[in-house]
Amino acid sequence: MPAPASVPPVAAKEEWQPPPVAEVLAAYAGRVKDSATAMRGAARVRDSLNRARTAAAQRRAAQRTARRTPKSA
Repeated sequence: MPAPASVPPVAAKEEWQPPPVAEVLAAYAGRVKDSATAMRGAARVRDSLNRARTAAAQRRAAQRTARRTPKSA
């Protein structure tokens, strides 16, 4: 009878733990970097961040103005 194979203990995975990096990146293994797509993606992210920054600044300005408005007597 052959000896049973040694199985390493597997730690119980907590719900809040992210998946292992190697597991996440495995989907991208062997892919070639497409510079045009990467540049387009980076431009979209920059545009999105700029829009969010502008919206936040407008929101803060509106709140500031609302706080400074004199109360009606």
